[in-house]
Amino acid sequence: MKPTWILLATLLPLPAVAQESPANLPPAIGGNAQGDVSVTIYNNDVALVQDVRQLTLDRGTVRQEFPDVSAQIRAETVSLAVPDTRIIEQNFDFDLLSPSSLMEKAEGETITLLRTNPATGAETRERAKVLAVNGGVVLQIGDRIEVLRDDGLPVRAIFDKVPPSLRARPTLSVTLDSSRSGTRPATLSYLSRGMGWKADYVALLDRKSGTIDVQGWVTLTNTTGTTFANARTLLVAGDVGSSEDGMYRPQRPRARFQAGTETANREQLGDFYLYPLPERTTIADKQTKQVSFLDVKGAPATSGYRYVNGWLGTAENPQSAQTIVRFSNARQGGLGDALPAGTIRVYLRDARGQPQFTGEAAIDHTPQGSKIALATGDAFDVKVRPVVESRTRINVNRWQTKMRYTLTNATPAPVTVELVQGGLDWSDTRIPEQSRPSERIDAGQTVWQVPVPANGSAVVTATFDTRY
Repeated sequence: MKPTWILLATLLPLPAVAQESPANLPPAIGGNAQGDVSVTIYNNDVALVQDVRQLTLDRGTVRQEFPDVSAQIRAETVSLAVPDTRIIEQNFDFDLLSPSSLMEKAEGETITLLRTNPATGAETRERAKVLAVNGGVVLQIGDRIEVLRDDGLPVRAIFDKVPPSLRARPTLSVTLDSSRSGTRPATLSYLSRGMGWKADYVALLDRKSGTIDVQGWVTLTNTTGTTFANARTLLVAGDVGSSEDGMYRPQRPRARFQAGTETANREQLGDFYLYPLPERTTIADKQTKQVSFLDVKGAPATSGYRYVNGWLGTAENPQSAQTIVRFSNARQGGLGDALPAGTIRVYLRDARGQPQFTGEAAIDHTPQGSKIALATGDAFDVKVRPVVESRTRINVNRWQTKMRYTLTNATPAPVTVELVQGGLDWSDTRIPEQSRPSERIDAGQTVWQVPVPANGSAVVTATFDTRY
């Protein structure tokens, strides 16, 4: 949940804000107080920030501030290690300086209104007491009560000072008991929301040669409200456990794959693979950054078609088969790497040699050695029409359904369609008769590999013995 001040900043119509005395502003607004920063970023909206800063401390009880921490810091995860010190108290100050927060903190205080006559340019100053800031600003000016309107007229509110509770940047403040004076390193570690990464893949398929070129990109996003400057960056592929895993996350259609058994040649952390960025990088707030991690040319690949009939039913019109791209990420004859979860976008060259986008599919974390099948879209020229030819009750508990599947191919080349009859696990299904052999891949699905000639058709018939 976003802090309240963000909501107020978007709802309150306020005049321009000026500062009478620049000396009262918090220090180093334009700078960055971070030290030697390392950021470990996970897939599920969590990052570990480790920041080593050099502190000069007096002996005794001292208060130390750490500006430029993440605005989405999980304060309960903060760990601070400073030699020869003991932590007494820590606070995270996220009430940030903004026009709305400045006006809210001024309730009961007196400010200066500077009005400019748009016709003459003459300026008029009035002292005003802020009575309330609730859906608007209510002021007392002398003997009258006035509502400050956002009507486009040139009005500025001038404040005498910045309240000490407002910060220009997200700040962690810590009270320390130091046993000696001097400069020493302080290691600040914490978890933060608002930073994540995923893999994006660009795949160029050559149907004639039966090969595919795949380039993988790490797409890194930062919405923490803080820039991490010149940071060592390490990406972890895998979903770590979190107490916030109950949050709703929309699911996207996933590619099918047969899990491989090869270990990738990458550094691992427990059950996760690590992808360190080769050089330090600045991860700017509200930025998307991409770094290449995979570049494979000419891996074997095939394209085909797949149609799934969800239950023993009739389709009134022929249905498009899915276009399927198949390849492997095995060491031999494949991409040769584990694939972090992300989206694979597939391109084909047109008659002019230009790559054109033909579809995309999401993949889960895929171990090396897997066989992958991407459904990139619906075919224009390859259709399937399932039809129930008859349905007969053979006894009290059993029914017999005769199915006919007509497959058509309007392309100038022969194709093979993976014809799937699903929904079989609901009814203790048997197949006593079929026109071509099928493979029962699980309790709910049986599959035929059906060759369909160029500009031609093929028919598959089957009889299903079911309980319903």
